[in-house]
Amino acid sequence: MAVYLIGDVQGCDEALGRLLRRIDFSPSRDTLYLLGDLVNRGPDSVAVLRRLMALDGAAHCLLGNHDLHALAVAAGVRRPSRMDTLQSLLQADDREVLLGWLRQQAMALQAHGVLMVHAGVLPQWSAADTLARAAELEAVLRGPDWIGFLSQMYGNEPARWSDKLQGLERLRVIVNALTRLRFCAADGTMEFDTKEGADGAPAGFMPWFDVPGRRTAGDVVAFGHWSTLGWLDRTDVIALDSGCVWGGCLSALRLQQGVHLLLQVRCPQTQVPGV
Repeated sequence: MAVYLIGDVQGCDEALGRLLRRIDFSPSRDTLYLLGDLVNRGPDSVAVLRRLMALDGAAHCLLGNHDLHALAVAAGVRRPSRMDTLQSLLQADDREVLLGWLRQQAMALQAHGVLMVHAGVLPQWSAADTLARAAELEAVLRGPDWIGFLSQMYGNEPARWSDKLQGLERLRVIVNALTRLRFCAADGTMEFDTKEGADGAPAGFMPWFDVPGRRTAGDVVAFGHWSTLGWLDRTDVIALDSGCVWGGCLSALRLQQGVHLLLQVRCPQTQVPGV
């Protein structure tokens, strides 16, 4: 049995198919963990979702910012952006089944010794905290008021976590940390304007995984989201968004004792580099 982490697919089903063939994936034998941004910007989000649904228990998926955006657009509470490629999903005969499945996916997972998120973990959170905060968000997305939440989800404030936060403000900090975070200050204040690589941190900020005293420093954290950061394999963090939709690669990391094995397929560029 092999276990693989896969970075941001973003609707690139043809590349995902090639990657699964490259790793000789068998759903009866192997397990996939996809780190979010399953849809949007690439050419075939519908095929990605149908493929992953068909894999059933062999594929475990996180939700990223693009997945939440797709749900918000489908619910009519967010306007599509000019770079979206969601039309085929929104017009699919089985759209309600696909969107319903998407809403059931996780916001964070921990398995095989790895804490998995789409974007980042705030320095105040332990691994247990991260999973508990993710569960709060999952309950809302799977519940009856999911559309109401998505209609108020967007915004950068509050920019910092506090255990005293409640209601919408609490959920917004959770969703921003798990699906949008790249840089934060030493006190955990998040910064969302900068999208460059780790060396592009604005004054007073640093990559979230470099904050001194980060409570998950003793855990291995895997994430996607940050295409300008690219492939990163440290003892404490694994970054797997290698820019598939921007003409980079789609990456799978095989978890194994000692040395991780990275396997990639090259993707044609389908978008101009951006968020």
